[in-house]
Amino acid sequence: MARIVVLPAACLAGFGRWHELFTLFAQGYATVPGILGSYVRVAYYKWTLDGVGKDCHIGFGSYFAHAKASMGDDVGMGAYCVLGQVDLGEGTLLASHVQILSGSRQHKRDESGKLTDEGRMFRRIKVGTQCWIGAGAIITADLGDGATVGPGSVVAQNVPAGATVSGNPARNFAVVVKPVKPVS
Repeated sequence: MARIVVLPAACLAGFGRWHELFTLFAQGYATVPGILGSYVRVAYYKWTLDGVGKDCHIGFGSYFAHAKASMGDDVGMGAYCVLGQVDLGEGTLLASHVQILSGSRQHKRDESGKLTDEGRMFRRIKVGTQCWIGAGAIITADLGDGATVGPGSVVAQNVPAGATVSGNPARNFAVVVKPVKPVS
């Protein structure tokens, strides 16, 4: 039912080919509250993104800034996330306020120091399967399968599969649990 409701908007956006209209509807649907809003957002992205799996959830205020993106099955996204060109692997979960940028070279300055569109580079970020990204994290690099990113972290370098990273800049850390000797 939701796919029928959003079909006119998807048509007007050229099924994701016309960036300005794609963004207009993506941001508009981001403001629809509750579970109905999640259904509408997922339905719109099924028409406009490169791929959207089944059983996905997109929280209030969250949207994709580019149509060159995909989500695998069972992807969950909290509120107020903004995603660029990204492929989210199956079972990946994003807490609220996560930003996944299209790389780290989107803004350039000319010889006089003014910002320019010349020389900008966008890159499609890959987030592996079964990843967890904590609240407020900013991602500009790839995450391997099963990676965990701590809340508020800034990930500027690729994270290997199964790694847990945290901080700004995000760094890998291992938790060492020492056995406790019984008191005699």
